[in-house]
Amino acid sequence: MDRIAPCLWFDHQAEEAATFYVSIFKNSKITAVSRYTKAGIETHHRPAGSVMTVEFELDGQRFTALNGGPVFTFNEAISLQVLCNTQQDIDHFWDKLSQGGDPNAQMCGWLKDRYGVSWQVIPRMMSDLFKEHTSGKAERAMEAMLRMKKIDIAELERATTEEPAGRRS
Repeated sequence: MDRIAPCLWFDHQAEEAATFYVSIFKNSKITAVSRYTKAGIETHHRPAGSVMTVEFELDGQRFTALNGGPVFTFNEAISLQVLCNTQQDIDHFWDKLSQGGDPNAQMCGWLKDRYGVSWQVIPRMMSDLFKEHTSGKAERAMEAMLRMKKIDIAELERATTEEPAGRRS
């Protein structure tokens, strides 16, 4: 069992969001739903019987979604990374997660979904491109990535394999 599992605080959309996420990722499921009781209503202000938490797994990673009210909202300080092996995977996750999201929050592989959760849909090999930060390849990869909304693996690979125009013989 996982020792650490993210808990995502929603106003009232925990079950809807969990269902949405489970529909996108293979090997995913809702594992439990708990409901508010009359006890503590003066604190939680939720009707008895309404959804309190939804436990779910996305490709084996455990999460909890909590209906905690409008007190807290998501921001880009925390994001969930989806590491992809192929452009087809990137296209799939980008297209599904960005539906109804904020198009103004899309850059360099980052997007914000319809619930305000930030995601990074990136190729698994992305960190390898920047390991040698002083190399021309890392510089060109960074320049290419900064021009993108959704990551294009072929474009990143072109940027790292082609010599800049001024250096060709």
